[in-house]
Amino acid sequence: MTDQSALPKVLVRLGELGLTNFAPYLMNRIMGRYNARLRDEMADLGLTTPKARALSVLSVVEGPLIRELSVYTVTEQSTLSRALDQLDADGLIRREADPQDSRATRVYITEAGRGVFETLWPHMAEAQARMFRGIPEDERRAFVSTLQKMLANIRKHEI
Repeated sequence: MTDQSALPKVLVRLGELGLTNFAPYLMNRIMGRYNARLRDEMADLGLTTPKARALSVLSVVEGPLIRELSVYTVTEQSTLSRALDQLDADGLIRREADPQDSRATRVYITEAGRGVFETLWPHMAEAQARMFRGIPEDERRAFVSTLQKMLANIRKHEI
């Protein structure tokens, strides 16, 4: 059920609001710049954005199902499957049948995959630090907390 108190009383048109006051536009711009900033480092490691996202998630989430990894990486399952095929061929991940459901597959990062991710991580951390440059720590924590609440408001999955 939709929380009616969260809905605007009067619908404001985008032209009146302006792009720079429209949160989805700002989030897309920010993520576009973040991904562009990492593109060269990813390419040097033989990674695409879906591959890098998969390795990032797998570095902290142990053995998710492919459908869960798709949610975590915000990647269509067909795109993710192609990325996983390439990561597997490169020895960066391994896939195993789920012990409870042999039709389901779990994905694990290998030591080689962890090494590739650890090479990329400083670039990811620096790109995030650059986004938060000049923003006090309390504002950063409040912003991340707000993003977490926003995700909880719109998510379709428990993760």
